[in-house]
Amino acid sequence: MALRTIRTEGDPVLYKVCKPVKEMTQRTAELIEDMFETMYDGNGVGLAANQVGILKQIVVIDVDDGNRYVLINPEIIETEGSQTGQEGCLSVPDMSGTVTRPEKVKVRAYDENMKEYELTGEGLLARAICHECDHLKGKLYTELVEGDLHNVNDPDYQDEDDR
Repeated sequence: MALRTIRTEGDPVLYKVCKPVKEMTQRTAELIEDMFETMYDGNGVGLAANQVGILKQIVVIDVDDGNRYVLINPEIIETEGSQTGQEGCLSVPDMSGTVTRPEKVKVRAYDENMKEYELTGEGLLARAICHECDHLKGKLYTELVEGDLHNVNDPDYQDEDDR
């Protein structure tokens, strides 16, 4: 396992559409483990392959619910409700903005063994699934921010949960 360099806003790879994964190879398996390690190192809850410069439809997510999710070739097939809250991104360091996402999401994907499955996520997991699937389409959350982005290190900035 190795830490990968996280690409940041402005890097052209972040705006490209990722390609489907056709088969699991040793290299792809190593990429998935590297993505988890890189995500944990950055204190993130999700990471898409293009965020580390690889144009493959691979997402890893860990929202601290006791599970590590691998979504290969994910497709959101159902959404329900809405939630509005602060969102950040490892590719847009130290920034946060208000984004509305579905409250509940069902996604169809392949796991690390290329076995198809469906996952239903609510709350933070739903937000992470949507956020990471957007990355695979070359879209950053900054396109969805309602209002301004805020620097989370600014002493005058307060998250709405802290007000």
